Amino acid sequence: MSVTKNLKILVITPVRHIKGVAETLESIGKVTYLDDPSPAEVIEVIGDYDAIYTNPNKSKVFIGKDIIDAGRSLKVICTASTGTNHIDKSYVAQRGLPILALTEEREVINRISSTAELAFALTMAGLRHVVRSHNNALAGEWDYTQYIGRQMNGLTIGVIGYGRLGAMYSKYCQAFDSRVLVFDPYKKVEQAGLEQVHDMSELLKLSDVIAIHVHVTDETLGMMNAACFKQMKKDVLLVNTSRGDIVNEPDLVEFLQHNPEARVATDVLSDEIRNRLTSPLLKYAQQSEQVIITQHIGGMSREAQEIAYGHAARRLKNFFIERTLNT
Repeated sequence: MSVTKNLKILVITPVRHIKGVAETLESIGKVTYLDDPSPAEVIEVIGDYDAIYTNPNKSKVFIGKDIIDAGRSLKVICTASTGTNHIDKSYVAQRGLPILALTEEREVINRISSTAELAFALTMAGLRHVVRSHNNALAGEWDYTQYIGRQMNGLTIGVIGYGRLGAMYSKYCQAFDSRVLVFDPYKKVEQAGLEQVHDMSELLKLSDVIAIHVHVTDETLGMMNAACFKQMKKDVLLVNTSRGDIVNEPDLVEFLQHNPEARVATDVLSDEIRNRLTSPLLKYAQQSEQVIITQHIGGMSREAQEIAYGHAARRLKNFFIERTLNT
């Protein structure tokens, strides 16, 4: 049964393959599915929709002033993600529109380990040259000498950010007997076997692998820059499954150019929703084997999607139920 037959939901991310999500959304009202629209396509149709349901993965749509102004009937923005940097939050606030995100839904997101698992997978792929070896095997080569990697129990892993994902990733590295250093000025690390450092420079200098697990804020935007790269080991592996905007990509490319043994494994690019094709790191990766890039697939496991997208859809339904009861 629909919450009300008059409500209209615009879904701009693929959901019909995820168990139960379409059914929940369709119980709210009339749903239109645009699996991968352009911003212009969204602007063209959004005028009389009550809600927009989104996710930043795969999306070309930044929900900014143009879309929000076109959405004359919008009452809420719902995103099946913890991050909200695909939404102009300040302008949304000016319009008085609520944003339903998973950022503070701790009970839900604590069940989602997919991004931490991908960070560990990228770590192993980078340390063992998996992608390069695979590609060259397909090309007919069979010579291990180019792909001599590193062993986890001989390495120091530096973890920047000890939130949910940083803690999970640290645990995985511990299970492989790595020395794990953690830098997070806002958390006290009490897990046995982890070493908390209070100066990020110490972590940068000592770590063979550096994994980033922080949200984008004014403080973290571009925090990994030339000054940081100068302190890192010349053969460091940098792993980023958080957000691309945390890394100054031109500085990173320059570091890689001067340090051919350094590696990067990333699931994210700077400004990837609007300008990913102009990313300096993507362009460098097209000509260098120092970089592994995946397409923001961190949370894109079957289990994670069912948990995150399903919960977001239920929150949207509850939003309209409560709104109806209060009017």
